[in-house]
Amino acid sequence: ICIPPYYTRAASEFLSGRVPVCTVIGFPNGYSTMKTKLYEACDALENGADELDMVISVAAVKSGMFDRVQDEISMMKQLCGEKILKVIVETCLLSEDEKIRMCRIVTDAGADFIKTSTGFASGGATLDDVELFRKHIGSGVRIKAAGGIRDLETAWKFLEAGASRIGSSSVLRSAKDYKKQS
Repeated sequence: ICIPPYYTRAASEFLSGRVPVCTVIGFPNGYSTMKTKLYEACDALENGADELDMVISVAAVKSGMFDRVQDEISMMKQLCGEKILKVIVETCLLSEDEKIRMCRIVTDAGADFIKTSTGFASGGATLDDVELFRKHIGSGVRIKAAGGIRDLETAWKFLEAGASRIGSSSVLRSAKDYKKQS
């Protein structure tokens, strides 16, 4: 379950490890400084987060400051340790070359996942982006497709394209409706 940082402690206490608790860092635009993101992450981990979804600085990518982006991800993963770090790259805002570069950066920085979208920008996950990620990420990095995935059929297409996780509250409703019909 991925929730706003404000609810992390309450959710962690309520779920008592039955379901991993994830929260967001630098959400939704990634505009926060590295120091602020690290503080947010430390706070989230102290409050019981099992996973973190951090938004990259798209401004840094667009400015060609790739070393800075990689340093931020590396520091975040070092802080997370064994906990899962997903890096949201907001694909709808990046060129194909920038997406490929982000695949290498996320891999080299040691993140666990590359994630397509926050769901708050102008576009969400696309099958083309998941297939592009699959070709360019390292073997230890998984793909999370998020944003605009509204039904079970579409979710399956993303899984078949190479995503190992789907971010969507709509799919849950779709699955419940499917189960009722069965």
